[in-house]
Amino acid sequence: MTQPIAARKSPIGLWDRPLVLLTAVSLIWAGHSVVGKLAVGEIPPMTLTFLRWTFALGPIWLAARKNIVADWPILRRRWLYVLSLGALGYTAFNALFYVSAYYTGALHMSLIQAGVPALVLIGAALGFGARPTLMQAAGAVATMAGVAEIASQGDFAKLAALKVNFGDLLLLIACVFYAYYALALRNRPAVSTISFLAAMALAAFVTSIPPFLWEIWRYGFVAPSARGVAVLLYAALGPAFCAQLFFMRGVELIGAGPAGVFVNLVPVFGAFLAVVLLGEPLATYHIVALALVIGGIGLAQRGRAA
Repeated sequence: MTQPIAARKSPIGLWDRPLVLLTAVSLIWAGHSVVGKLAVGEIPPMTLTFLRWTFALGPIWLAARKNIVADWPILRRRWLYVLSLGALGYTAFNALFYVSAYYTGALHMSLIQAGVPALVLIGAALGFGARPTLMQAAGAVATMAGVAEIASQGDFAKLAALKVNFGDLLLLIACVFYAYYALALRNRPAVSTISFLAAMALAAFVTSIPPFLWEIWRYGFVAPSARGVAVLLYAALGPAFCAQLFFMRGVELIGAGPAGVFVNLVPVFGAFLAVVLLGEPLATYHIVALALVIGGIGLAQRGRAA
């Protein structure tokens, strides 16, 4: 009889601790907003997007080497699907994310990204006829109200007048792209998760080349500063590599549903890091938005469990 995954012991003790792994994932994702803000003026956004996947590609493929050979024939048949998802979910999302940092704060970036689960729920209802539970619907409404609170800076009259911060708008568009990517995963090829990640990373690398070349043609090549290199290493080895592996291991240990609950920590960590590390002011509308976002995600998670 095969021993359950959760009961197996690995040489590295932390590899068997889902609480530690998934908390680390949330902290890494939250730190990405701070890093995106620190990248402004230190490394151009398209250069960062391209080099992020250039540096992450090697470690990801090294981790996937045992699976990619067996799964490659299936991935090759679905190359257009993989390429399009890599372009939207990885390249376009990150490019818009890094550009938005020039116009908005890390606190806004953390809270607006927390709206992705609500966008996925809305997309599933509109595109696939999925019927959300009452709790899920209430959670989506609360989360999107929090995003609206951030975009309007506490003044909903700005939304009616379309006076929304340009960076917040860019990030919201990026979140729509990522929500579409998440929904499209319903039709992902029947391959191992690590092989699919490797294929997506390759797609992101390829599709990030054109915007990188455009940036050089438009502005010339700007070499990253020392801080820019540090930002690049964090983006490549943190969110793109370690967080992905940690999350996959967390799902393997406790399941997708319980692992998904840890998404609630991202806006909390993000708000804390933005205030402490960047000194960004914490306004009343930030607190209201944080409460709406966390409460909305919590309601949606309870609705899904029910």
